[in-house]
Amino acid sequence: MALYPNYPLQTERLRLRPFTRGDVDAVFAYRRREDVALYLFDGPLSREECALAVQQRIGQIALEGEGDKVVLGVELASSGALIGEVSLIWRNVDARQGEIGWIFDPAYQGHGYATEAANALLDLGFGPGDMHRIAARCDVRNIASWRLMDRLGMRREAHFREHALFKNQWDEEFVYAILWQEWHSRREVSNAG
Repeated sequence: MALYPNYPLQTERLRLRPFTRGDVDAVFAYRRREDVALYLFDGPLSREECALAVQQRIGQIALEGEGDKVVLGVELASSGALIGEVSLIWRNVDARQGEIGWIFDPAYQGHGYATEAANALLDLGFGPGDMHRIAARCDVRNIASWRLMDRLGMRREAHFREHALFKNQWDEEFVYAILWQEWHSRREVSNAG
């Protein structure tokens, strides 16, 4: 089943929306940072690399086939400031499997924005996306990321040790996941309270 969301996705404090050419400077503000790139596959990005990345993300707004991505800018509803990005990838169409991810400007961490945005993506994947299971992964040293996965109700399913070379050293990775019925139960509890 293809997924063509209506944008923007609204949460209490955020708007998740497709990227535009005007987002290059805001993306460059956080993607040029060493501390942001530390656990990402690429290093800090130049402004030109950010412009190319934003151009690519502009078209990543629907899931039509396996491997497709929805990549959205996360902005504060109150000011319109772009504070990060979230992604939903269709990993396996037949098994209805997805993967979520996020990158946020450190200046906006610690306010629950990543949790709010990631929950909106889970709602999208499990709701209109009709996914059965959504996973996420991170470097084991990325404590903020795996704690976010815990807050989302995801379960740690794997701890891979020295399974791949990452930036010229062996990495360790956690894999978390949540099933549709687990997400649905959490939504029922939060809606009842």
